[in-house]
Amino acid sequence: MENRRYKGMRDLLPRDMLRFRYIEDSFRNCCLQYGYQEVRTPTLEHLHLFTAIGTLTPGMLSKVYSFLDWDGWGGERVVLRPDGTIPVARLYIDNLICSEAAREGGEEEAQELNNSSSTVKPYRLFYVTNIFAFEETGRQNRERWQCGAEFLGDAKFATDVEIILLVKDVLRGLGLNRSELRLSHAGLVKALIKGLKLSSSEEARITSRILDGDWQVLTQAESVNPEFSKLLLRLLSLKGKSSSFLQNLRAISPQASVDFKSNLEDFINITTLLDSLNCDYEIDFTATLGFEYYTGVCFVVLADGEKIGGGGRYDNLVPLMSGRNIPACGAALYVDPIMRLLSLGGGEKAESGILIESENSTPRMLQKCFTLAQSLRGAGYTAELSFTAQTESDCRWAVLVCEKGPSPFVVTDCKQKQQQEVTSIAEILNILGG
Repeated sequence: MENRRYKGMRDLLPRDMLRFRYIEDSFRNCCLQYGYQEVRTPTLEHLHLFTAIGTLTPGMLSKVYSFLDWDGWGGERVVLRPDGTIPVARLYIDNLICSEAAREGGEEEAQELNNSSSTVKPYRLFYVTNIFAFEETGRQNRERWQCGAEFLGDAKFATDVEIILLVKDVLRGLGLNRSELRLSHAGLVKALIKGLKLSSSEEARITSRILDGDWQVLTQAESVNPEFSKLLLRLLSLKGKSSSFLQNLRAISPQASVDFKSNLEDFINITTLLDSLNCDYEIDFTATLGFEYYTGVCFVVLADGEKIGGGGRYDNLVPLMSGRNIPACGAALYVDPIMRLLSLGGGEKAESGILIESENSTPRMLQKCFTLAQSLRGAGYTAELSFTAQTESDCRWAVLVCEKGPSPFVVTDCKQKQQQEVTSIAEILNILGG
C-alpha cells in the first residue's frame, strides 16, 4: 500500500501555512475592527439542513460528501459541510435567538418569539472554516478553506455596503489592490424572470440553468411579454461603473412591476453609497453564479481572472430554516486562490528571528543556549536553536554562544553582514532593539 495523500486533498507545508495564517490573521483583525465576533460550526451537519431549503439542486447533490451516521438503531444522513453560510445561520437560530428566549421564558416562549415578527438584535459574525465538495477527477481541491462574515438581523441597504467594504479592506490589507468587484442583484433578475410570464415548468428550467451559469438561456426564453424581454436583454448587457447606469434603467422601464422597481431602487441606493465612498466596482448581472438563496445585491471578487470571493443578501434563508423572518447578508473570501496570489518571504522570522548556535554540544554549553533562548522568547523574539553545524535558517540574526574567548557571545546581523562581540544577554537585547 502506497503512503500518499487522498485524491483531491492537499498538504499545507510551512511556506503554505505562512500564507494561510497571514490571510487568516488579516481577515480576523479586520472583522474585529468592524465589530464582528468569531464563531465556529461543526464539520458535520444534517443533510436536510441544505436540501430542505433548496440550496442543493439535484446536480449539486452529487458533489457533497454525505453518509448515514448510525446512532443506535436510528441513523441520520449527515454531510461534510459544503457551505459556510448555512451552518452559521443554523448556529444563529439555535443559540442566539431561541436559546436566549428559552433562558428568559422557557421553550414555549422561545418558539413563539421565533415565529413572531418583532425586532431582533442584529449580530455580526465571522468564521474561518473548511468546506468540502466532491470533484470527480481529483485534480481540484475537495477540501477548501474560506473566511466568511455574516450580518444577521438588519435589512438596511447600508449593511450590504458594510459587507462589501469589509471585503475590500481585507484585500487591501493583503496587498491585493488590483482585485475587481462585480455587482449583480438577484432580486432584480428574479423579478425580470417573473415578468416574462413563463409557465412554472419553464421558469424552473431557466432558473436551474442560470444557477449552473448559463445566462444565455434567458435570451432564448419564449415570453408573452415582449417589453420585459427587451428589458432583460438590456440588463444582461449592462456593464456600468456607477449608479447612473441603473438610474438610466429606471427611466426606460416605466411599465415594470412593483417588485422590479423596488429591487432596482435598492440596487441604486447601494451603488450610490458606494460611489460616494469611492469604492470601485462594475455592474455585471452575469458575473454571479449560484444565487439560489440570494434575494438582493450579490457580488463576486476577481483577481488575475480568478474568483477569490463573493457574497450578497439572503433574506429568505433564515425563514426557510424555520427561523424567524430575519434578513441577512454576508460574504466569503476563498483562501486557496488567495494563497497563490501572495508572495510572502520569510515574514516576521526573516525580519526578527534569531538563530542560536554553540561552539560545541556539551551539557554546559547547551544549558547556556537554552537559557539564552528562553530570555529572548520572553522578550518577544523568535529564537531557534541550532544543534548541528549544517542548520540552514532565514533568520535575520545569529548568536554564537562561545565557550572560550574574551566575550561569551558573538552577534551577527545576517542582513547587514556585521558582527560584534557582546558580554551579556542584556546587551544582546539592546542590539536587537536598536
